[in-house]
Amino acid sequence: MKKKAIGLSVVMVLVVIMLGTYIKNQIEASEAISEQTVSYEMNLDQEEGLEKGQIAPNFTLQTLTGETFTLSELKGKKVILNFWASWCPPCKKEMPHLQKYYEEDAKDDNAVIVGVNITHAERSVDQIKTVQQFVDSFDLTFPIPLMEEEGVDKLYQIITIPSTFMIDTEGRIQQQIIGPLDQSALRDYVKNLD
Repeated sequence: MKKKAIGLSVVMVLVVIMLGTYIKNQIEASEAISEQTVSYEMNLDQEEGLEKGQIAPNFTLQTLTGETFTLSELKGKKVILNFWASWCPPCKKEMPHLQKYYEEDAKDDNAVIVGVNITHAERSVDQIKTVQQFVDSFDLTFPIPLMEEEGVDKLYQIITIPSTFMIDTEGRIQQQIIGPLDQSALRDYVKNLD
């Protein structure tokens, strides 16, 4: 009788371990950015548009927490300037990676993430509530400025999202990446900034 109880306990422990491993793998797979989802670096050496090395256009927006955010105040830090919307599937895939980078690597890299929500393009009646729900669902803690009217997206010539700009410590644009980035790619881009 005692042997059966011990055997049953061992089987139950093994089942719990297998189930835990399966759930962990499923969560990791859902957060992974698919290889079919391509991100690519834009050529900033064009005749028209933003140029590599130019000072990033400055802007001031209200954040989701009600604070005023001004980009130029981040001079001296490496800036990951990300444009996104809650209805964008690649943005949803990217957000856990942005948050993980922000928590684990940003401080060591002298970097900050700024997630500009294109609020005027949100597809709901209560746009700010939608953005808040999105932020809460991903436990985002980096600054989320709200672009409630067109303007900043025009300055940065945003055509598709997510769009991410890598800005060096002098406030100069060094790269523009279209599509989702994972934590490793973020780290690689930031390490190449001055």
